[in-house]
Amino acid sequence: MSPATSFRHIVRIAETDIPGNLSLAWGLAKVKGIGYNTAIAICRKLGLDPSILVGYLDDGEVAQIEEVVKNPQKFGFPSWMLNRRKDVETGESLHLVSSELIYYARQDIEREVKIKSWRGVRHSLGYKVRGQKTHTTGRVGPVIGVQRKKAAQPQQQQK
Repeated sequence: MSPATSFRHIVRIAETDIPGNLSLAWGLAKVKGIGYNTAIAICRKLGLDPSILVGYLDDGEVAQIEEVVKNPQKFGFPSWMLNRRKDVETGESLHLVSSELIYYARQDIEREVKIKSWRGVRHSLGYKVRGQKTHTTGRVGPVIGVQRKKAAQPQQQQK
């Protein structure tokens, strides 16, 4: 990376458009499935400065970042740092980003609904799944409102 390289206003990394005026760490954190700490770890593995603007990255550096994002195990990332440990089908630890992450999350929910586990039943009914209270929060649908009772008749008319 040299300062003489041209500045790109939008850089595409892992199926995500990242504004070129963001620092590399915060730009990578814009990718679904990569948080700030993972972005810092990627920068350290590649020897890149996390504070450099994404727009100044050249194509080679973007390709390196893509490779680390797609297969972080190959670059020595520990399994606890990956976002899908011990996959149900394969048993492997994976790191999913963008559309893959959305797809696998949806498949997990569908599997829970299909086997009718407690979580699956809650999902199918549209209730909260993680033990939150539901008496007053999480209500959906139109507001019905409160209707006032009829005004009390004066005592004289009741006799």
